[in-house]
Amino acid sequence: MFCSSTVQRRLLTRLISGKPVAFSSAGCASVRGIPEDDAVTQIVGYFNYSPPCHNTKFLINSIRTDVWFRNEVARSGPSEIDAVLEKLSPDYAIDFFSLLQKEFGFKHSRNSWFIIAHILVEKKQSRALKCHLQNMLQEEDYFLKFFPSGSGSAPLLCDLLLKCFSGWNSTHLVWDMLAFVYSRAGMVHDALVVLSKMKDFDIPPSVETYNSLMHNLRHSYIMQDVYRDLEDNGIHPTDYTNSIFLDGLCKQSLIHEAIPFLQKIKEKETEPCVVWFNTLMSSFCRMGYVDIAKSFFCVMVKSGISADAYSYNILIHGLCVTGFLEEAIDFAIDMEKHGLEPDEVTYTILAKGFRLLYLKGGAGKVSEKVLNRNSNSDLTYTIQIYWHCQFGNVEEGFRLREEMLSKGHKLNGILYRVLFSTLCKSRMVKEALLLLSEIENTGFKPDAFMGSMIVHGLCKLGKVEKAIQLYKEICVEEFASNPQGSISLKKYDILTNSDMILDVASYNTMIDRYMKLGDMGEAIKLYGKMLEKGVSPTIVTLNSLITGSCKTGKHADVKKWLADIKMYNLVPTVATYTTLLNAFFEVGDTKNAFGLLKDMKANGVEPNKVTYSVIMKCFCKQGKLEKSVEVLRDMIARNLSPDQGCYNILIKYFCKAKNFKRAFELHDEMVRFRIKPNQVTYDTLINGFCVYGDLGDAEKLFSFLKGQKFRLSKVAYTTLIKAHCAKGDAWKALALFHQMSEAGFEISVKDYSAAINRLCKRSLLSDVMEFLRMMLVDGFSPDEQMSSDILRFLDEVEDCFSKFQIYALIIKCG
Repeated sequence: MFCSSTVQRRLLTRLISGKPVAFSSAGCASVRGIPEDDAVTQIVGYFNYSPPCHNTKFLINSIRTDVWFRNEVARSGPSEIDAVLEKLSPDYAIDFFSLLQKEFGFKHSRNSWFIIAHILVEKKQSRALKCHLQNMLQEEDYFLKFFPSGSGSAPLLCDLLLKCFSGWNSTHLVWDMLAFVYSRAGMVHDALVVLSKMKDFDIPPSVETYNSLMHNLRHSYIMQDVYRDLEDNGIHPTDYTNSIFLDGLCKQSLIHEAIPFLQKIKEKETEPCVVWFNTLMSSFCRMGYVDIAKSFFCVMVKSGISADAYSYNILIHGLCVTGFLEEAIDFAIDMEKHGLEPDEVTYTILAKGFRLLYLKGGAGKVSEKVLNRNSNSDLTYTIQIYWHCQFGNVEEGFRLREEMLSKGHKLNGILYRVLFSTLCKSRMVKEALLLLSEIENTGFKPDAFMGSMIVHGLCKLGKVEKAIQLYKEICVEEFASNPQGSISLKKYDILTNSDMILDVASYNTMIDRYMKLGDMGEAIKLYGKMLEKGVSPTIVTLNSLITGSCKTGKHADVKKWLADIKMYNLVPTVATYTTLLNAFFEVGDTKNAFGLLKDMKANGVEPNKVTYSVIMKCFCKQGKLEKSVEVLRDMIARNLSPDQGCYNILIKYFCKAKNFKRAFELHDEMVRFRIKPNQVTYDTLINGFCVYGDLGDAEKLFSFLKGQKFRLSKVAYTTLIKAHCAKGDAWKALALFHQMSEAGFEISVKDYSAAINRLCKRSLLSDVMEFLRMMLVDGFSPDEQMSSDILRFLDEVEDCFSKFQIYALIIKCG
């Protein structure tokens, strides 16, 4: 048997019975002066004397539920766990560390984290090392509790590495990964602290670490210092390194340095790549110098570098916003000739260009020129058909369509939507139905926009049954899945006015839709028509009407809906009570609200999560924050698991009270209960720091979340942008604008207006000009609010030349 030895038999008994076994201390030298007969020796022996057949996974599973083991760990301090980790084999150490953290909730010391980091280096598990150090930073006090002042945790961690791990093998790789992880987390200052210490001890950073740091610093002049340091250390920059550096120079508008740098790397026999040219072209287009961007495009092509779709889209966009639409179309056609399929971005840019030129009265001439040349490409047909349909020339649009199909070309989704919309607007319903059939045969799925138009047209032709069928197939499904859409239900009035009787579910869908669109008048009319046709309401119908009346402040109507509930013998649901509770609390009628709670309990209706959220919000508004926390505790005691919304309410009001420590305690509680904080949670915390606390703390949280690859919302970006503008730090605001755009968020004129409004209040002339230039490049014109803010600001500007420049920019913006 495998348990032949006395030690093995005793261990097996231990594993089965859950009682501790006293092991011999032979081969288990004590660590840091800890006696050999204490918990350290016991725990180490637990692993070292396990039967040979017990692999790591088996042993970890066996001790996971072991009472003795849990008690020993509970009595052990961080230093004793450090000692255990140093004495275990690598595989046991990693699993033991993870077990304590995940299963036992043990908070490891920084020393333990670094012990495991060095073990992962020895095992050559670089990806695991990166994740491990990222988790270590997340455990630091500045994130989970409250942000301390100063540079963060880097100085402490560097001192620990120097004092305790300088003699360990491959410790230089841990240093490098620590700098890399700090950089990836957006904690640039901490990364620079680590690099400085590495330089003192001749530990060379990797090119990946330099790349990550330069990427985070590409909006700062410090980027140049980092690049010089890279060269001084004899590290050969990669193409990606040079791309980052070139992009940074362009983002800092250092074009006079970007071009010599490109020539310099060419002299080093480094072949330029398309990314470098795209970076330069984008920068020049952004500044309005499209001709220079075109010259770089020509140089790129002559150098044998193939342009990609992004190269063409950069120039097409630049030409469109500066009014050269005809030339933009030529580039789009050339793009197609070179085997690059124009994408949705290309069509969107060109459509925007037509719109801008149309407003200036020059689009017709361009359309004629396009019509008379290059008429055999899909792109040219798409542009022409789109143009004619948009401006009501249906016959010409469909003539071009037939011509396109006769030449073997296929229509794309954009063209189908435009053609269909044009037919419906022109009341050509029969033709629209034929096109709808063609669309379905090609595999495109009609959306709710198409459905609404065709149903409306069918009803006008008297084909109500066909309209109802399409309505149920397309529109009801769309309404249920997209309640916030912009389709007006007025298009379906003819359905309710016809002799056809819809079921109550259809009425409920439309009433709920009207309510969510804020059109309670139409919802009430529809309810009346429903009753006229003998369709009895359900509690769902009345709940929608109660919700709508409460949201629009028509509390008098609520009494009528409550009377109808009784009249139709309907039973109020938890949703009914919760809606009414919220309405009472909103108007400050706490007496009736708590009376309703008693009535709710008397009728055996149990409160749900939303009910508790409403009560918590009420206490928060009254300033009774701890009372609100008690409600949360009561909710948990009733086995109702709170969601993010419950915690977000409390976090919001604790931030308002400037009690950030309590807010983060609630955040930590969410994590412990495996309730994943969402975008609203972090939006609330970032806004709280910006409005009621320290902007620097908001930046640290923002950077940390980016480093953890958390998908931040646009609100998080705009909150920080407005805060920096209000503080007068336009440089950081501009950097965040670029980051927001790179993250895929659409920039609107309101975003610019919010920033410029705050910069005007700070009388920052050059910064106002920079934001106006960005607006021009993005094709926006100042709205009414922004114009008035700028005009008031200019009244106070004494620099006549600068004032003239701003006036010129405003005129150029339109």
